[in-house]
Amino acid sequence: MVAEKGKMLLEIVAPSRQVVRSERVDEVIAPGSEGEFGVLPGHTPFLTTLKIGMLSYREGSEWHRLAVDWGYAEVGANRVVILAEGADRASDIDLAEERVAKERAEKLLTEKLEQKDYEKARIDLMRAMIRIQVAEQHGQK
Repeated sequence: MVAEKGKMLLEIVAPSRQVVRSERVDEVIAPGSEGEFGVLPGHTPFLTTLKIGMLSYREGSEWHRLAVDWGYAEVGANRVVILAEGADRASDIDLAEERVAKERAEKLLTEKLEQKDYEKARIDLMRAMIRIQVAEQHGQK
């Protein structure tokens, strides 16, 4: 598929499914491991890693948001491909479940843990906080 003139093709793929495929994207903002980055049509090609965070993309005046877990972004002149360990649209996130996960991770972090367990709890907290932010920005309460 080829993007419309002046637009970009965006593909977001997780291990078990294709999450997004759009030929009408005007802008992408992603959580790079070295910091957030933005892409517009005609961008210089590059490859980078992603961290847990919010990925946003714009089609016309409408913004869409997803929670992504680690991965890679490949940027071409009019194409962005995201390969993520996990990616969920805001509408697919269960806000109540994420609030429980956040509380559980916060509680674990107050306990004396081995380093690997501490890191897992810290990552779980980060993931839950991003998923809550994505869901709330989508209008969930």
